[in-house]
Amino acid sequence: MRAWIFSTLVLCLLGCFAIRGVAQEKSDAASIRALESKWADAYKQREIATLSSLLGEDYVITVEDGSTYGKVGFISHSSGPLRVDIAEMSDLKIRMHGNIAVVTGAYHERGESGGKAYDYHDRFTDVWMKNTAEWQLIASHYSLPASN
Repeated sequence: MRAWIFSTLVLCLLGCFAIRGVAQEKSDAASIRALESKWADAYKQREIATLSSLLGEDYVITVEDGSTYGKVGFISHSSGPLRVDIAEMSDLKIRMHGNIAVVTGAYHERGESGGKAYDYHDRFTDVWMKNTAEWQLIASHYSLPASN
């Protein structure tokens, strides 16, 4: 009888930890969703200080043509002759892996760069990492969807 009570107690405790873990994961996913929105808004509004705070020091982005930029290169590009009229994400899927979040989705951006209009419809992957209590974007990859 004691073994049964002990087993039941252990299972209840494990269940409590599992529920707490799921709740934390949902909370982190909600935080990541909000950060993705903040990231797109800061880029569109050219809020360089906000962009800088969201990006990890070793951040790297790969853009549609295969070029890669670090944090400083991306921020320089964002503060250059660029006007972003639309920066919107859709079809977001967030996968949590402890202190790492992988976000995939669709991205639409329209604006003007160097006097030339552009209109991109991309797919993207963002990787966020939680350092102590703060999430930072550490990698992004944007690509044009294959044409049918």
